[in-house]
Amino acid sequence: MSSTLLRRALLIFIAGALVLLVALAGRVYMMMQQDAPQGTAALIGGPFELVDQDGKPRRDSDFRGQYMLVNFGYTYCPDVCPLGLQVMAQAMDMLPEEKVQKLTPIFITVDPARDTVEQMKNYVGFFHPRMVGLTGTPEQVATAAKAYRVYYKKVESESAADYLMDHSAIIYLMGPDGKYLANFTHETPPERMAEALNKML
Repeated sequence: MSSTLLRRALLIFIAGALVLLVALAGRVYMMMQQDAPQGTAALIGGPFELVDQDGKPRRDSDFRGQYMLVNFGYTYCPDVCPLGLQVMAQAMDMLPEEKVQKLTPIFITVDPARDTVEQMKNYVGFFHPRMVGLTGTPEQVATAAKAYRVYYKKVESESAADYLMDHSAIIYLMGPDGKYLANFTHETPPERMAEALNKML
């Protein structure tokens, strides 16, 4: 076989392989697009019964019809929690007013021993007027954290009152039906969060 024919056969083989790879990649992408949202939605979110910063009992069902930005943390957190809440507040300030009214930012404590109703009221008021702070008994908080797949643990300290909490730091966007839509972190630029919220709300 001449070198020209060999070269042509090789080119045909390479072209065929590329077509096959593109088709396979497209199929994998479509499967991921179809399966990921359903799987994620099934894992994140669920019922909770807590108390807000005004002492009013609140359930997850109270927020149906509203989009929710849900963040877990604690008021004595030195860095990650205030940064995350600040990002949420700044992003909301960038949204049109009609979309702000569709969205409720929620801060759920993982430190109910110190985060009393009064403490939560003083804390969330610094960030945004629409922000809801939720606390409760250790059992109620554990139920809410489990529903959102949130890890938290008290860091042992010599002081009974002065301690840190180790916890995951993810901000969840939940839909009006209570189902997961997206997530952010305290490192997400407010502009990027606002852009994403503006598209989804």
